[in-house]
Amino acid sequence: MASPEDKFFRARLIQREEFAADLWTARIDPGGAFKFVPGQYATLGIEKDGKRIERPYSIVSSPAEQEIEFFFELVPEGALTPLLYRLQSGDELLMRKVPKGRFLLETHTGRSNHLLVSTVTGVAPFVSYVRTLHKEWKEGNFDGSHKLYLLNGASRPWEFGYLHELLRFAQEIPWFTYVPTLSRPWDHGDWTGEMGRADDVLRKYADQWGLDAGNTIAYLCGHPEMIEHSKAILKRRGFLDKEAIKEEIYWVPAK
Repeated sequence: MASPEDKFFRARLIQREEFAADLWTARIDPGGAFKFVPGQYATLGIEKDGKRIERPYSIVSSPAEQEIEFFFELVPEGALTPLLYRLQSGDELLMRKVPKGRFLLETHTGRSNHLLVSTVTGVAPFVSYVRTLHKEWKEGNFDGSHKLYLLNGASRPWEFGYLHELLRFAQEIPWFTYVPTLSRPWDHGDWTGEMGRADDVLRKYADQWGLDAGNTIAYLCGHPEMIEHSKAILKRRGFLDKEAIKEEIYWVPAK
């Protein structure tokens, strides 16, 4: 029987970048071949006091990248993020050798529009989608027939960890549209973008982009309250079959 250690890579932190006191990205060398599909997650772990603490995290990078990238939010009372937050370049951590998850871009349903709605770190799988399709498009392996529309919600401007990268993609790519929206704009007078929570502006942009249940799949990722509100809005718009809405909830709220 294989030992538990056979299920893990001894991964290594290669680089980290902080966006705020509680938000950072990390690029990790898994230490072995790690094959995944955009939208999947990896399970990371750290050993402490003889116990292994593990949690799943959505992957930001595309499969073509050598390192695996993650976007973390520090949960001060959490079991794992405080330990991950202390890691510096060169430090080791555990990473399960097999990715999981079914939050994948669905391109075989007959619907060619993909409405992506996220809050803060929930943008991670969507960055993976766009990076991957961008590479395929540049190489002539994607014809742009599928359109991606990303609504990215945050409270503060610095919570848009991938703002500049996504804006560059939106300028370059005809099949990608990006709208960051800020829910607390009164604290940031220099913000000139959209205002309101992602679910607050969902109807507006679904109408503007001509997205309906017949031509669109919706993908919701991040805060559970945003996901519940967005699902209710979409269902009232006719997104009723099980293929019409996909969701990735980042934590289960306390009852």
